[in-house]
Amino acid sequence: MASPLQVDTQFQQINPAQWQELFELAQQLNFAQHRADLFAGQAVNLSEKRPALHTALRNLQKTPVFVNDVDVMPAIEGVWRQINTCANQLNGITDIIYIGIGGSDFGPRLVCDALRHQVSSEKSHLRVHFLSNVDSADLASILELVNAQSTLVIIASKAFTTLETMQNAKAVIAWLKNHGLSQDHISKKIFAITANPSLAKEFGVLSENIFPFWDWVGGRFSVWSAVGLPIALQFGFDVFQEFLSGAQAMDQHFIHAPDSENQPLQLALALYFHQKYHGVRAQAIIPYAQSLHLFPNWLQQLEMESNGKTAGSDGQIVPFSSAVVFGIPGTNAQHSFFQMLHQGPELIPVDLIAVQESMSKLANHQHHHELLLANCLAQSEAFAIGQGSSSDLNQYYCGKRPNNLIWLPRLDAYHLGALMALYEHRTFCLGLLYGINSFDQPGVELGKKLAAPIVSALQDTKNDLSTLHPITAERIRWLKSFHS
Repeated sequence: MASPLQVDTQFQQINPAQWQELFELAQQLNFAQHRADLFAGQAVNLSEKRPALHTALRNLQKTPVFVNDVDVMPAIEGVWRQINTCANQLNGITDIIYIGIGGSDFGPRLVCDALRHQVSSEKSHLRVHFLSNVDSADLASILELVNAQSTLVIIASKAFTTLETMQNAKAVIAWLKNHGLSQDHISKKIFAITANPSLAKEFGVLSENIFPFWDWVGGRFSVWSAVGLPIALQFGFDVFQEFLSGAQAMDQHFIHAPDSENQPLQLALALYFHQKYHGVRAQAIIPYAQSLHLFPNWLQQLEMESNGKTAGSDGQIVPFSSAVVFGIPGTNAQHSFFQMLHQGPELIPVDLIAVQESMSKLANHQHHHELLLANCLAQSEAFAIGQGSSSDLNQYYCGKRPNNLIWLPRLDAYHLGALMALYEHRTFCLGLLYGINSFDQPGVELGKKLAAPIVSALQDTKNDLSTLHPITAERIRWLKSFHS
């Protein structure tokens, strides 16, 4: 099935025989069955024994999808209706403070930023502010811009216990109270997106203001759920549906395209090949579109939180897993780390992402866009072909640097949805190749556990530090010495 995007792998430095071996590897790993299990709602998250059904969230045809013999589509449709209603009931609202972190933040922040040139005149007055960091400076910079009387607050937390999110939510509510809003008024202005509605109610959120999502939606895959609410509020529900539609089109391509034409599988196999045979440990993601400057940030979490693991699904140590993902937009990147990509001893594959149509309406926008695309095409060729003689290493470009060129016809909600789904499915394929579970993240828990007693020690001057690691205890004493 045709993809909404064009993925050009001609400069991958992989010959036809090697591609054939890679496709045979996918068959040996039962790729088709694992893919079918993903879409069918099987428990592909092995450690937590539950599905990873983010694809159902963009199933606009409403084909039944069952979890424990229950069709989840009616519940998803209910959330769509709830989002649509909310998007049409923002009278008097000028600002939205959206509070979340990690998967609850990266996705909607990326989409709202990437599509900002699409804001219609009727929504142009509405500003969405994303608050994630528990650093109070982040909160302060937002509160300077908004009016308490005309601000809506959205709290996005799957468990509704996320430390940073709940601390920021309490601070925003205190700010509303300090600006004279009654508890009744505040309750009407607070919305929650969570898989734990009972805790949201305890926090003071009205039942009708709670948007549910489910434990089979991983945080980093949740932008298609009610976590995408700010997208609908900023651009309208129709644009949110276009976003879902683009992702679903990529889903259909992923399901139906033969292996040799399957874009997510191709991207995964190519990176895996270079990791296995060339010791690759990092990958650069370079969008030649300033509007996609947050795309590498989103992809860092998607890929490294999903696949950055030592333990395989069989409980054994894997030889390698996720590459380090980094990147900033071209042409800025060319004046930053491209020196290393071209001439450094490390082999670092590159994905170049380009948009065929200009996104500006300036008088000379086409000339700017042609310069942008010329740089993109030139860099792709330079990585692959190189130039010069090894007799003068300083002027030598060795070439043979693998790179993909991914084309979006235009940067709109539909094609952005397709691009994000492309990389979601690439992540799934890479997890299969690595032999790991891409849908849990146990590695983030230890720091959270250790933080709790440290918070207590910082807040209580009489706290016994003997239970803490001696270096941590020493650091706490040093911090406290400034306040004694």
